[in-house]
Amino acid sequence: MLHPSYTDLINAVNSEVEPGEQPVVQSRYSIVVAASKRARQLIDGEEPLVAGSNGKKPLSIAIDELYHQKVKILPEEEEVSEDDQK
Repeated sequence: MLHPSYTDLINAVNSEVEPGEQPVVQSRYSIVVAASKRARQLIDGEEPLVAGSNGKKPLSIAIDELYHQKVKILPEEEEVSEDDQK
């Protein structure tokens, strides 16, 4: 069994959304994409944002960061493309 569950992750990520606003994450797919992007960043050398990550796999660390709200998921319209950064 996955700990935390998809439902718990979705609730944690959407916990700061004001009532009446559209949730940032609405599906398991969004959680999977966000976790995989963060895991790739960790593999590429970024430092973990949660304590106790020694010996854990990058995906486990990414899920833990999402659950503890150390990483924010931006809505698609707020994401900055690499072309915009240059």
